[in-house]
Amino acid sequence: MGRVARAAPDGYTLSLGLWNTHVSNGALYVLPYDVLNDFEPVSLLASFSSMIVARKDMPANDLKEFIAWLKANPNTASQGSAGIGSVGHIAGVYFQNTTGTHIQHVPYRGSAPAIQDLVAGRIDMMIDAPVTILPQLRAGTIKAFAVLAESRLAQAADVPTADEAGLPGLHVSNWFGFWVPKGTTKDIIGKLSTAAVSSLADPTMRQKLADLGFEISPREQQTPQALGAFQKAEIDKWWPIIKAANIKGD
Repeated sequence: MGRVARAAPDGYTLSLGLWNTHVSNGALYVLPYDVLNDFEPVSLLASFSSMIVARKDMPANDLKEFIAWLKANPNTASQGSAGIGSVGHIAGVYFQNTTGTHIQHVPYRGSAPAIQDLVAGRIDMMIDAPVTILPQLRAGTIKAFAVLAESRLAQAADVPTADEAGLPGLHVSNWFGFWVPKGTTKDIIGKLSTAAVSSLADPTMRQKLADLGFEISPREQQTPQALGAFQKAEIDKWWPIIKAANIKGD
């Protein structure tokens, strides 16, 4: 991201950024650039909503029962994540703030070893992406309690949303977009945005992304203006949570 921020604003250096690089990192680290003001947004591409899952032998059978179990086991229940400052970690803090629960965070070096320990029953829960969760869910090695989104996942249609499960408004997603250096002209940004929109309309591309659990942003959200407004709204939502929990990057 630093290289992009310092690059010539000629349209030839782009950032394929995501929630981590263009939202959370601004609160987790002291950076030599501003995640909001040193880039120009181009297009919001796709997103994936997080899911709340637990070990297979968890006694709870739905989200309400799971929250009750967590309250009955304060500070002993464990949540694995891809690492300190990851979406799963911060989503776990958000979940605890919302439900009044207390969960021991266990950071791993990535989602893969965390999901392995969840399957083995060494940790109690995770909040992670469909691409990590769905293979294990289909294999029957873990339980899923909710999708943290407004609508259900097509790939796991039997898993309710958090709204349906009793936690309205608990929405957590990671997402990807294109940015260019500050000062890039509107003409260049327009050409890049048009190319991104065209690619996202390709049926083969759409199917590949859907197979991985991604949701392509609606056409009206693929504009530079929409991405800029969305990034600002995400910063306003997540920075206070990160800072109040005093989470710092490794």
